[in-house]
Amino acid sequence: MGASTSTEQQKVSAEQREVENQAASTGALPMLRKAFSNLADPQTNAIPLKNLQQCFHITYKNSDFEAPNMPNSFPVLLDNLGSAIVDLFFVTQKEGVSWVEFVRGYNKCCGRMSASMSINTLLRVYATTVTKAGLPIKLEFDSDENGDCKICGSVSANDVVMLLWMCWTMWWDFRTWRISKERGKENPCLPDVSHIVLSAVVSCAEGGSGSNVWDCDVSGLEVEFPVGKFLTWAFKTVLSLPDCFTQFVHARLQYFLTPKDELASSSSSVRNMPSTKLCNSKLLTCGRAWAISLTLRSTMNEEILRLCFPSDGDGTDENLLYQSSLHGRGLNRFWSKIEGYKGPLLILVSASNGDSHEGSTDVKKWIIGSLTQNGFENRNMFYGSSGSLYAISPVFQVFSSTGKEKNFVYSHVHPTGKIYEPQRKPVGIAFGGTMGNERIFVDEDFAKVTVRHHATDKTYQPGSLFPDQGFLPVEALISEVEVWGLGGSAVKQVQSSYKKREELFTDQRRKVDLKTFASWDDSPEKMMMDMVSDPNAVRREDR
Repeated sequence: MGASTSTEQQKVSAEQREVENQAASTGALPMLRKAFSNLADPQTNAIPLKNLQQCFHITYKNSDFEAPNMPNSFPVLLDNLGSAIVDLFFVTQKEGVSWVEFVRGYNKCCGRMSASMSINTLLRVYATTVTKAGLPIKLEFDSDENGDCKICGSVSANDVVMLLWMCWTMWWDFRTWRISKERGKENPCLPDVSHIVLSAVVSCAEGGSGSNVWDCDVSGLEVEFPVGKFLTWAFKTVLSLPDCFTQFVHARLQYFLTPKDELASSSSSVRNMPSTKLCNSKLLTCGRAWAISLTLRSTMNEEILRLCFPSDGDGTDENLLYQSSLHGRGLNRFWSKIEGYKGPLLILVSASNGDSHEGSTDVKKWIIGSLTQNGFENRNMFYGSSGSLYAISPVFQVFSSTGKEKNFVYSHVHPTGKIYEPQRKPVGIAFGGTMGNERIFVDEDFAKVTVRHHATDKTYQPGSLFPDQGFLPVEALISEVEVWGLGGSAVKQVQSSYKKREELFTDQRRKVDLKTFASWDDSPEKMMMDMVSDPNAVRREDR
């Protein structure tokens, strides 16, 4: 008996060391110890099942909507999220969840894993939550002994909408905790994700589902596609989507570092979150900004997310460097606002093409964008080290660098003086392609944008920048241009210093020192008259 007990203790001890070492590799072990001590029952030294489910429970009411319609089943889905997470990842014993199973469950949620496994984990969470909510789903999971999970079945357009909103809500909860330190105090402004849903439908469904993407209500789409194609699309387009789940789990457990009596007083009330200025007031709405952030895994990801959820009421306007409807159209107005900004920039262009006669319904409106790394420079050739092109509306797509060429950005302004140019360079802004065959070219008046087929471009990945683009160049009328700075406050301060210095130099050049012209003998007029009267006169050169 004693030998058996000793062997069992050694086995448990080895198992505990293994899960603790895995948690320590991510730096989460101290946080997990404190959270466990606050959640666990001192008598059983285990976390009651109800406490752990409440830890991951989300309830939001009276949410703001950027999206046109929200299914009535979505609040029911959120009500079952907490219990689904616990059932999937935390093994419950008679007394509750032990320390070893608590750490093991955290490792399954937030441990280091491949991109494919992280997306599979997110889909398992969604499928389990949907099943608990009593909603239909056509996904099946087959796990092997190594922990790998094979998924089969199909995904519907409604599944994509619900999955995206669930991830957005988890991310909003995480951001709310970071800023207010009060769980459940803010309600999310659900974004319009129709452009992301249409991206999945066009990429995964056979024949692009045959829907008219120019005027499409995604809530009414009855289309399904294989989960394998959906995973391929997710790897390419929304690679950072599983981070919403891992950050949510980590933030909720961090919240429980607070003693229980303080938790009870802070988690009871719910208030509405003030709607951000990005909601439907700019080209860069919350849904569009979030979609772009899902394509990135860098510091720019955090900067774009700050546009969705500023810490104060005026936070977004500080990042808006230029807006054509506000600051005026044209390359000169544009240049006066972005000159000196040596950081990442997001440029959005809204345009329309088709029959523009009054009363015509054949006008197609779309939005494209570009993400640059180091701002704009006045050059007569292409430059840049990296970047991405975006088809934003009506269908979202990302076109990253191919690595073949480096024609990322072209920006050329009229020279201030008369300079001889044997071959005059085009004046405007361009992205990708070659000189004269740019993939995107915006003219100097910001009146028209020309979009060419990707065959002319070896810098960015191939693909259509708007639906039904075709092979011929498309010239469209520009309705709005926006430029957002993503370099943070440090880059903005450098630009402010640059502008102040330029203003100082300009003021100095405008001022004339009258003292130098006080004497007639020293004036330029006297010198010119002497030269005209006797140009051959010998004069001593002043040195």
